[in-house]
Amino acid sequence: MYKTITALILSLAACSAMAQVDITDAWVRATVQGQKATGVFMSLTAKKATRLVGIKTDAAAVAEVHEMSMDKDVMRMRPIPALDLPAGKTVTLKPGSYHVMLMNLKEPLPVDSHVQLTLLFEDAAGVKSQQELHLMTTAKAPGADDKPADAHHNH
Repeated sequence: MYKTITALILSLAACSAMAQVDITDAWVRATVQGQKATGVFMSLTAKKATRLVGIKTDAAAVAEVHEMSMDKDVMRMRPIPALDLPAGKTVTLKPGSYHVMLMNLKEPLPVDSHVQLTLLFEDAAGVKSQQELHLMTTAKAPGADDKPADAHHNH
């Protein structure tokens, strides 16, 4: 029995040591009734050159990495097959830039809903890995100010 427990502990330690990408500030934008899509945002820092090549979730029929860009005065969004994560450099997925889109949501995701995602990675040698995230939805980015940009405080 002790050998089994020790093997399990060593296996879990090896899995966490294999995590090649640090994921911070991850959040999912909450939805309202009838909304069929939402965004997921986070910062990713790879220990070695890696690519985010996919996302799996039970919350939506489709999960893709998207790029948002301006084309003249028109904002365009398109899926990309993979997102490069250079070694040691943080890549931020945020509104108006790279982000994860969850589309054809299976149900609304109100504030404080739980969403599970599995991020799929591939390094330069073709070695595949994955990391599971358990996130809570929020109406706005954590730490975002509630005041409008032009709000003034007067006494």
